[in-house]
Amino acid sequence: MLQNEPLLKPRRGEKQRPHKIDLPRPAVQKGLNPRVLVIGRKRASLLIFKTQDDLREATQALIAVQPEFAPVLSLLGLPSLRRVPNTLESLLLIVTEQFLSLKAAAAIWGRVKTRLGEISSQTLLEISQPELVTLGLSRAKAKCFHACAKAETDFENSKELRSDLLKIWGVGPWTADIFMLTALGEADAWPVGDVALQIAVQNLFGLVSRPTSVEMEKIAQPWRPARAAAARLLWAHYRHMKALPQAPSQN
Repeated sequence: MLQNEPLLKPRRGEKQRPHKIDLPRPAVQKGLNPRVLVIGRKRASLLIFKTQDDLREATQALIAVQPEFAPVLSLLGLPSLRRVPNTLESLLLIVTEQFLSLKAAAAIWGRVKTRLGEISSQTLLEISQPELVTLGLSRAKAKCFHACAKAETDFENSKELRSDLLKIWGVGPWTADIFMLTALGEADAWPVGDVALQIAVQNLFGLVSRPTSVEMEKIAQPWRPARAAAARLLWAHYRHMKALPQAPSQN
């Protein structure tokens, strides 16, 4: 998972023109059938991936709509859910990973964990923001850490959780969506600003340029309400593109 990266700037004297992109067309124009995914009677109800079988079922339904995903599944197998605990600690780790490589973020997070020990709102607020900066966090992330601790977010309130997260200083759509996908397990979470997903979509569907966040939203509409299944397949495809090891499976 990669956060947004700076866009290439046009050369001096060169105007940056908006590009057009041919969006991939689904095999089934109406998208996924909610009943296939056992969502229940209400389309708006929240679907949660709890097991690999849940992900497998959604992936098969996804491939029926968008066959381009079939070779990814055949070559790389079913991706791991990579679920993390639905806690403040998981949220802070995702904040740490903003705009950083996973290796750099892991090093900083290790120092934070060593200093804090048990991570809670109380232990976090006992450490000043300047001291958090000495551990490797930017000033903005240190401020966000304290904002997360003070927010007293109800992580069990799944219906309002994303909107509650976005109210926290320093938590944007990417952070909220990654948390919803990995911690809550929301099946339709779709982090449109994730650079790795954008690159994978461009490659898999043969697009001329990397899709923007707006285009990513349009592309994934037929995959609702299981866009998180598509995200996991696309992250696996990205790792394969970059010759990176696949995410370890979870039992």
